[in-house]
Amino acid sequence: MKNGRRQLVLVAGGAGFVGSHLCDSLLADGAHVICIDNLKTGRKLNLRHLEREPLFDLIEADIIDPVPARVLRQSKSQIDFVYNLACPASPPHYQADPEHTMMTSVLGSRNLLRLCEDTGARFLLASTSEVYGDPEVHPQRESYWGNVNSIGPRACYDEGKRAAEALTFDFERAGRASVRVARIFNTYGPRMAADDGRVVSNVVTQAIAGEDITVYGDGSQTRSFCYVDDLVTGLKALMRHDGPLKGPVNLGNPNELRVSDLVELVLAMTGSSSAVVRRPLPVDDPRRRRPDITIARELLGWAPVTSLEKGLESTIAWFSDEHDRSKARPANRAAFALAEDARV
Repeated sequence: MKNGRRQLVLVAGGAGFVGSHLCDSLLADGAHVICIDNLKTGRKLNLRHLEREPLFDLIEADIIDPVPARVLRQSKSQIDFVYNLACPASPPHYQADPEHTMMTSVLGSRNLLRLCEDTGARFLLASTSEVYGDPEVHPQRESYWGNVNSIGPRACYDEGKRAAEALTFDFERAGRASVRVARIFNTYGPRMAADDGRVVSNVVTQAIAGEDITVYGDGSQTRSFCYVDDLVTGLKALMRHDGPLKGPVNLGNPNELRVSDLVELVLAMTGSSSAVVRRPLPVDDPRRRRPDITIARELLGWAPVTSLEKGLESTIAWFSDEHDRSKARPANRAAFALAEDARV
């Protein structure tokens, strides 16, 4: 509640992996949540449990386009917070349509920032650790300007987010909006897309299916894995922080792990006998990735609390259920076909 009324929160990209968990958490807090998603990579399945939730509205729209009239009508009730999570975050997805990826970050952010300017809502941009590129400073702190290939195949995402950050802080400097920027590091958990191409989803799905596990390079490259519930807690803490902020805030788990060690852990937890096959590293793939979360700790009192083992346990269980459902679908289709034949 705010000033005796229920908070109204807009989540762009709310049907996605992180966005759907954020919607759940905001609703649990008692907020009225409006979700905007073009459903290119977001899934209605992620929100199916909210179909009868009276405080949740799903609007299928693209933030590249003008803000839907329905949202503008809602804004008369005073939107309090706008979370912008609307952009594909995995390389296969954001590289499939690089122009749209870039425009989602830039035009989409501008449209939402203007909405915040008009309504007085606070804006949070979900940026990314990819703005650091293949970092030459380790761990990565917010003051590091990064090492990004501005014309490489990942640039549509990396540079799109960098441009969105610049635009966001331009609005703040001009006094046009109250803003927050979260630089999100590798996040995992239930509702990840099996085909998103990131290491946790790849390794877990391949292990469950008994397929060869693909490791790019020699597996010595590192990542820092943050469970989605911890990230959502951090996003809400950053949005609600009323004190001064000098710039972006890293949100991620500072525990660094080699990809090869992640593979061994998943194999042990799943009991899989999958073999490991190696492929060349993708272009511009970062060699090391680890956040310095000093600012988040000191200003927000935030740090991840979920161990990798506990988080993987939930993630493996979710992907196992997905795997079982996918195996059942052909049988269901066959049964449906037989039923249709019987009617003829």
